[in-house]
Amino acid sequence: MEEKQERKKFLGSLILPLILVALMWLVKVVEVSTGVSFARWGVTPHTLHGLVGILTLPFLHADWEHLMSNSVPIIVLGTALYYCYPSLANRVMLVTYLASGLLTWCIGNPDATHIGASALVYGLNLFLIVSGFIRGNRLLIVISLIMVFLYGSFVWGMIPELARLQNISWEGHLSGALVGVLLAFFLRKEGPQKEVYHWDEDDEETASPQTDSDGLPADAPTDAESNEKPYWDVPTPSDDELTVRYRFRY
Repeated sequence: MEEKQERKKFLGSLILPLILVALMWLVKVVEVSTGVSFARWGVTPHTLHGLVGILTLPFLHADWEHLMSNSVPIIVLGTALYYCYPSLANRVMLVTYLASGLLTWCIGNPDATHIGASALVYGLNLFLIVSGFIRGNRLLIVISLIMVFLYGSFVWGMIPELARLQNISWEGHLSGALVGVLLAFFLRKEGPQKEVYHWDEDDEETASPQTDSDGLPADAPTDAESNEKPYWDVPTPSDDELTVRYRFRY
């Protein structure tokens, strides 16, 4: 029964991440099929029309490689989020989605249009990592270490000098990371917490001894029992009793 519940929980955690990735792929398929690029609907910082990109940012990608590089992390990180933080997942996902796009609009280069789900990926990743260590929960710490192992190199995407060489939006990456860290701190008292163990005191040590009507311990020996000789108080046999005599016929 428990195994079935865990399987059901895991499959339920996959639903929203798969929907997001399906929408991302649908947009790219429509772009390729129609020959029309939707990149102009991305985040263009400091412009009025660029605000629309806050909503469309995660669904727009430059090419198939860009799309694939974001699809797998969205599924992995999104599933981990909904599995480990079911009561917080919707809030974390929505706030990261909107706040990372808004922050990118605020700090980004106005001469460029920013597209891709990388900001969302960075936000989810940092939330899982920081939140796991803050809470001290063993399962969450393991998840955090796995995220570090899988996406540990993502830190280079937030360094302007390295990101510009590959035409990467370090502003989007940094925005998502900041949002993820802030959410981890603000929500640290909600959701799963560190395991607390309790030990029950020994009943025999804490239980008070039972007494009878005379105030004596219930297991105290009675007068008749106390007058009986102990088992070791046995009289020593005489030498005659211990001597074995043999008679032989000639």
